[in-house]
Amino acid sequence: MIRSTYRLQLTPAFGFDDAAAVVPYLARLGITHLYCSPWLASAAGSQHGYDVVDHSRVDEELGGADGLQRLHQACQEHGLGIVLDIVPNHMTIAAPEDRNAAWWSVLRDGLASPYKDWFDVDWSRKLLVPVLGGPLADMVDDLVLEDDRIRYFEHVFPLAPGTLVPGDVMATLDRQHYRLADWHTATEESTHRRFFDVSTLAGLRVEDPAVFEATHALILQQVAAGIVAGLRVDHPDGLADPAGYLARLSERTGGIWVVAEKILEHGEELPKWPCAGTTGYDALNLVTGLFVDPAGEQPLTSLWSSVTGEDADWQAVVHACKRQVLHQVLAAEVERLVDLAKPLCDAAHLDITRRGLREALVEVLVAFDVYRAYLPGGESTVQWACETAAARLPSRAREIRVLGDLVLQPGELATRFQQTCGPVMAKGVEDTAFYRYLPLVALNEVGGDPGHWGTSVDDFHEWCQRTLADWPETMTTLSTHDTKRSEDVRARLVLLSQRPGEWGEAVTQWTAWLPRRLDAPTEQLVWQTLVGAWPLDADRAVAYVEKATHEAKARTSWLDPDATYDDAAAAYVRAVLADRHLVAQITAFVAGLDDDWRSTVLAQKLVQLTMPGVADTYQGCELVDLSLVDPDNRRPVDFARRAQLLETPDGSLDSDKLRLVRAALQARAGLAGYEPLPAPPGTLAYLRGDVAVAVPLRGGAAELQLDGFEDVLPDLPVRLLRRA
Repeated sequence: MIRSTYRLQLTPAFGFDDAAAVVPYLARLGITHLYCSPWLASAAGSQHGYDVVDHSRVDEELGGADGLQRLHQACQEHGLGIVLDIVPNHMTIAAPEDRNAAWWSVLRDGLASPYKDWFDVDWSRKLLVPVLGGPLADMVDDLVLEDDRIRYFEHVFPLAPGTLVPGDVMATLDRQHYRLADWHTATEESTHRRFFDVSTLAGLRVEDPAVFEATHALILQQVAAGIVAGLRVDHPDGLADPAGYLARLSERTGGIWVVAEKILEHGEELPKWPCAGTTGYDALNLVTGLFVDPAGEQPLTSLWSSVTGEDADWQAVVHACKRQVLHQVLAAEVERLVDLAKPLCDAAHLDITRRGLREALVEVLVAFDVYRAYLPGGESTVQWACETAAARLPSRAREIRVLGDLVLQPGELATRFQQTCGPVMAKGVEDTAFYRYLPLVALNEVGGDPGHWGTSVDDFHEWCQRTLADWPETMTTLSTHDTKRSEDVRARLVLLSQRPGEWGEAVTQWTAWLPRRLDAPTEQLVWQTLVGAWPLDADRAVAYVEKATHEAKARTSWLDPDATYDDAAAAYVRAVLADRHLVAQITAFVAGLDDDWRSTVLAQKLVQLTMPGVADTYQGCELVDLSLVDPDNRRPVDFARRAQLLETPDGSLDSDKLRLVRAALQARAGLAGYEPLPAPPGTLAYLRGDVAVAVPLRGGAAELQLDGFEDVLPDLPVRLLRRA
């Protein structure tokens, strides 16, 4: 039975043998299942495994099939199962392109390729390959012809048989099934479905049974052999038919435990899919919200507006960011939808222009407030979005009404529309708005809603009771490889909502102290980041701010970087951390949070590990972890120190958290049911069979006494009671 998981990020520097060496420690900790990042053959040097190049092989850089067998044997010897992360939505087509045999065949042979049905390709024109550093005419001298291929630096492209024109690059290219182009063109034109805006990750058509079987054969063998006991499905919203895919996966695996990486917006419920539940972002935001004081919303949003002059209306920021990414980042996806919708309008003699359709489509996608409407069954979501869009853009109300009707009709337009909603949400909200709207960045988490402050105790109890009834084996988590900040960074930042006046005074003084200035929103991000992850060295801080400002797309971006601004942002961060007065002030402020932070770190972890669901711990987070967004949260973990602390506690917060994690994991065998317990204001308490939990929500220590129960961790501010 899967009770708890421990996520490991496999990399060439931390492969199967390294993971096997950690297994004895995880067993002592109380973990029941090792949870591995994708291990199919991926791009050379991959740090995450989501860039699969070959579904038929285990990645040799991780240790290959033999290394996997050694890991499996170690897990068996210590009573652990294995959960595997899989990537059905896409595979990489990055350089060198000949590593992906399926894509290589499609480029070489076009519609004659046996893999032509693998990828979502618009075959009405040549495949666009946007990799050049400029226009093709300017890059000719960098293209090198060989007998069966053409090279462009690290890139290689096949030549269709008999198409080589010796010494003539342009004539040879004219004969191919693909067209090389400037990499910038990918934002406005694409002939294949991408993963969000990443042109080197091509969408797969796993709705085709043959493609499903070919891309899942090895995984299914590993399940049948008992190597894999559970699966995590990456990005199901990108699939043509998520429910159908999960049903086929359940059938072909004999119904093993499967969780889907489904991001639920506030108040949204998981569709009745044939799976165990989600990967835990809903639980993460629910738990974080317990420690957010709603009384902090007004002063912190007022502070944000007064200091920055930015809009304090979260939804207005979301709409502006989504509109921006639709015009600048996902314009190619919009054009593809217009291409599909226009003939349908023409066939019905509706006389609707491409411009009208495009404007209507953008407004509807901006209005969508969830990652996807699941059709059929999600008609009300589409209708609501269309009504909202028409109210905002009455001049295109007719086009919006027609578009809404077309999207509800089964067909490619409906499928592609649903597959586009997710990228708009991900790029517009997660990767733009979350880096622009910053009154309290602890709320800016995947699946979070910065416009919603706090989780009431009653709401938490209701969620747990409903989850136990509907999704008892869903995953819970506080940190993942995709979270914007680790659980313990958020645990410190939520305290700002509990003392907004103190925070406002501090940040005002710090900003005024430094002669060098940056734009106000980025300054506010810097201060919250430093406090949340303190102590933070300059290199990590600069790297984070570089990513954050590029994602925000306000003054610089990945597509159109501003070197002058980038240098100024880096210089600002380094100036802050080189200023002894500021360092002392930040250190003192953080020290003033320590008692409440310790309480919150332990409380949120105990809740996550004992609430209904399968409890996941992200690598290293059994100790205090102060990581920021990837790649910062994928740094190597010191497992030797953790193993030593497990045997010899030293009274530190690291040691206390580790003791708590171990005690909670060992108590999970006694968890059953869910019963709220009476508790004073500022305390959460509940009973789960043989285990009772009480945690403080505003610092201090919780109290709980039950006849027949004994406190497992009496010296901590949280209460974990087990039936004696």
